[in-house]
Amino acid sequence: MSIRDRLSGNEAIACAMRQINPGVFAAFPITPSTEIPQYFAQYVANGLVDTEYVTVESEHSSMSTCIGAQAAGVRAVTATSSCGLAYMTEMLYVAASSRLPITLACVNRALTGPININNDHSDSMGARDTGWIQLYAENNQEAYDNYLQAMRIAETPDVRLPIMVCQDGFITSHAVENILLETDEKVRAFVGEYTPEHHLLQHSNPLAVGPYDTCPYCMEHKVQQAEAMKNAKRAVLEVAADFARTFGRKYGLFEAYAMEDAEVALVLIGSTAGTAKACVQRLRERGVKAGLLKLRVFRPFPMEEIAQALSHVKAMAVMDKSEGYSGCGGPLFAEVRSACYDLPNRPLMTNVVYGLGGRDCAVEDVERVYRHLLRMAESGQAGPRYLHMGQRSSEQEVL
Repeated sequence: MSIRDRLSGNEAIACAMRQINPGVFAAFPITPSTEIPQYFAQYVANGLVDTEYVTVESEHSSMSTCIGAQAAGVRAVTATSSCGLAYMTEMLYVAASSRLPITLACVNRALTGPININNDHSDSMGARDTGWIQLYAENNQEAYDNYLQAMRIAETPDVRLPIMVCQDGFITSHAVENILLETDEKVRAFVGEYTPEHHLLQHSNPLAVGPYDTCPYCMEHKVQQAEAMKNAKRAVLEVAADFARTFGRKYGLFEAYAMEDAEVALVLIGSTAGTAKACVQRLRERGVKAGLLKLRVFRPFPMEEIAQALSHVKAMAVMDKSEGYSGCGGPLFAEVRSACYDLPNRPLMTNVVYGLGGRDCAVEDVERVYRHLLRMAESGQAGPRYLHMGQRSSEQEVL
């Protein structure tokens, strides 16, 4: 029986951490993820966990500590945001290439500069090619549930990659919502124990972690890493299926909302999905066949599945909460557009960059995007493919 409670997203993540009881938590707080190590420090002080709580002097050291701990054979976790994640970047590559399934709670916040503490996805999108699996949450329940599934996904033998559990800063991290928690016993049974085949303290089979990889071997190791990311897609679905059997809540690579007969659709990530769902309901009541595809898993990117889900749509907009600075759109747009390239009947497609630095996105804003898509579908013309929405003035294309 699930336990009904009211928690912020940060407290939900900290609660999941307590239930799992990891070996090491390397802590260097940064807004808006600060509450996660704060709550967990209380658990440590009250004797509710056996975790070694390591306070470090920087995020770079935080990830370095996790790498050492995970290599030594225990589960290692941390939490960060924004420039903290950017400061870890060197070590993110080390963790992934060393095939260490570290779990990182990323509370999404805009990257400097100018300095901004509000939400967008520029931090985790900036780390999208470091070799980490990335899960994104719409709400507090999904943040909690993603965390319970994360370690099993990352520790799958033919995956063994680190994983980020991402949620929107302040919007979910600090907002209190009704949530279903599971009992400690059921969580620990579901997550299981970490029993790595190889680790530094295994005297019978000594090994090196992080040695110099010379040119005759480096590419082979990178190919193995790339294959592991492919395998992660299957692991995500297998763990989700077991989670549904155990706890009754279903997850996949993405959520297709009102997509069965949709003629116009949005693709987006994170808490804006709740706003978009309200807009879809409003439009459906007026007879508009609007749909939504909310991406949960960004790495590995579910290319074939997304293409199939969008194959019948006439016009679609990919909404990026991160600027790509490519001159032609944001990072999600580039991936979704590539996924749809081989469709025999490609939908008309545009990119909408929105919400940067915490700029609000209301139901009326989302409806404006759908109205734009309806005009595209009616005219048969895509029009501008790179739009910004929400800024007061710009020389660029504005929706």
